[in-house]
Amino acid sequence: MLHDILLVIVGVIIGCVIGFFGARFFMKKYLKDNPPINEDMIKALMMQMGRKPNQKQINQMMKAMEKYQ
Repeated sequence: MLHDILLVIVGVIIGCVIGFFGARFFMKKYLKDNPPINEDMIKALMMQMGRKPNQKQINQMMKAMEKYQ
């Protein structure tokens, strides 16, 4: 009986470790394929909307984006 409980506990620990490294690997791959928004993307977006952004506006947008991430 104690043997069975130990096997379950060891299995859960091993599953957590494998899950952690698996999730870490897939998250790194996702961020590499889909990088977070940067200044160039904000500038392009504002220009598509018909606005000519200056650096102050870009910095304000970057701060707003960082606030919600």
